[in-house]
Amino acid sequence: MSLQLSESLQKTVDALTENFSDKVIEVYQSTGDTFIRVEADAIVEISTYLRDKLHYVYLSDIFGIDRYTSEERFEVVYNLLSLKTGTRVFVKVRCEEEGPVVDSVTSVWPAAGWNEREVYDMFGVFFNNHPDLRRIYMPEDFQYFPLRKEFPLLGIPGSIELPSTTPDNDQ
Repeated sequence: MSLQLSESLQKTVDALTENFSDKVIEVYQSTGDTFIRVEADAIVEISTYLRDKLHYVYLSDIFGIDRYTSEERFEVVYNLLSLKTGTRVFVKVRCEEEGPVVDSVTSVWPAAGWNEREVYDMFGVFFNNHPDLRRIYMPEDFQYFPLRKEFPLLGIPGSIELPSTTPDNDQ
């Protein structure tokens, strides 16, 4: 199956596959978007190349995915936009369930800090070299990661103090 890519997307895919042939795992399209899965240990190097050589200067988003599989359970997805060409590409890395770790891209895009903290807080993916990796939504002492598939939909009773649902009549 051949991909139908725009000229600027084709240049991006060609440049990555030529310069990182041993690090690009797959390229595919889904719902009109282009996804490039790369080796996790190359994310900083590839991100720097995308920013400096291919003009992907805008990091729109970083999000996590729990694939709920026995191998490479978690994905971290980087939503990148070239303001020069208007081209969007999603770069993906995978990591294992036990001790999921990915290098931080805050050295490439400082704005990644908040997004990486969110992925850490919700999925438990640790980001090496992050300048301030701590929980962003949940309390620091919370022991769970709410967007993992095994986390109960109604939460874990007693895991976090909830406000009273009874109105206070002393007012």
